[in-house]
Amino acid sequence: MEIKKEKINEILVLEINGRLDTTNYSELDEIFADHISKNEINIIVDCKNMDYISSSGLRVFLTALKKINAANGKFLLCGLQETIQEIFKISGFTSIFKIFDNQEEALKETS
Repeated sequence: MEIKKEKINEILVLEINGRLDTTNYSELDEIFADHISKNEINIIVDCKNMDYISSSGLRVFLTALKKINAANGKFLLCGLQETIQEIFKISGFTSIFKIFDNQEEALKETS
């Protein structure tokens, strides 16, 4: 997994490339914790290049969402591939997360 970071108008955009699973979820967890501790609580996670997510990865997303919601921030997901959308549907996460087709739509939601 590779994670690219970019700041766009005070919004942290994280782009995940590759697999998010038990071997690397802690890296993403640390990134979320670091930015939340700095009160950077408006985050978009672009998943267009993420091709797999395990239950550990889902848990990282859920934990970050809870912390960001508690701080009145925004945590948005975008670009979920079809197989990952299916995992989100099965797990019930589509009703918990705000999910957008692409980064541009997610950015509109933050303005």
